[in-house]
Amino acid sequence: MLSQLFFSFLLLQAIQAKTKDDIAPIVLSRTGGFEIGGKVLVNPANPNQTLSCDHDISSPSPPPRRTSLLMWHSSSTQVFQNRWDGGPGYKDLFLSRNYPVYLWDGPRVGRANWARVPLSYTPAYRDQGNFVAWNFGPRLRARGYDEFDTDENVWLHGDVMAVAADSGKLGTDLEYLTNSAGGLRAQLATTRANGTNIKGIVTYESIGYVFPDNIGLKPNTVPGFGPFVVPVEEFKKLANVTAIQFVRGDHRDETFEYVKQSRQVAALINQYGGNAEVVMLGKDKGLKGSTHIAFAVAGVLDEFLERNGLDGYTDEDEE
Repeated sequence: MLSQLFFSFLLLQAIQAKTKDDIAPIVLSRTGGFEIGGKVLVNPANPNQTLSCDHDISSPSPPPRRTSLLMWHSSSTQVFQNRWDGGPGYKDLFLSRNYPVYLWDGPRVGRANWARVPLSYTPAYRDQGNFVAWNFGPRLRARGYDEFDTDENVWLHGDVMAVAADSGKLGTDLEYLTNSAGGLRAQLATTRANGTNIKGIVTYESIGYVFPDNIGLKPNTVPGFGPFVVPVEEFKKLANVTAIQFVRGDHRDETFEYVKQSRQVAALINQYGGNAEVVMLGKDKGLKGSTHIAFAVAGVLDEFLERNGLDGYTDEDEE
């Protein structure tokens, strides 16, 4: 029954997509990939043997707009490359709008899967749970990402992304576009970064938030999903970001724990002079039926970037 519902959903998406797949030609100055950060382990039994690990991998595609979009999901970059029906995902949609796009795999994930610590994986029967978690159908018992969403890995991802942002290799105007637990990591990276290259954060369906240590909140009540607590001076770095947007689909209401946390964090950021908002796609934008990856709201992201002055071109700086 679930497979029939899923097929019907994809068929409907495919029919609707026939008139939506025309995008502008994509012109790139370069493409490829590179790694940032990481550690090198030396074999104590043979110093000539090493393992480079715990780095990240990014695929650059830099057209001429000034703001780089770093697309980041805690499970796989594939979620930004195509819609569920195979049509263009956010990568191609925003490359065609002339934004530099980077697809990011954090340490121990995807293309950056070498780790400096032993990891174990046990297959779990989770297709039905993922069907619900990604908002395709009715509620069943869903699960997280097991050992990969640990406190240690979340801090590791945040630290490496902070190094990447400070390096300048992703540009000097960086917008994190994240989904699910990637939003938590983007917040942490911003609090850990030393520079000012991070200009914006947009999170879809963010699971987990960062709070300052001066409000008496107990940290890490849900391992791997927070809340994460940082010194208040580090939290204030979120207020220095040009704009932050927490986005939720119409299947979430104000009683959902992570909606409540997003409103609390946005208020705290704004209290310190920042510019953060929570957008409920159903109530605020009239958009119904979003899946876990909000493919249908590229126009909402367009508006956010334009409204906050993050849509400029590099040659405008020279004029």
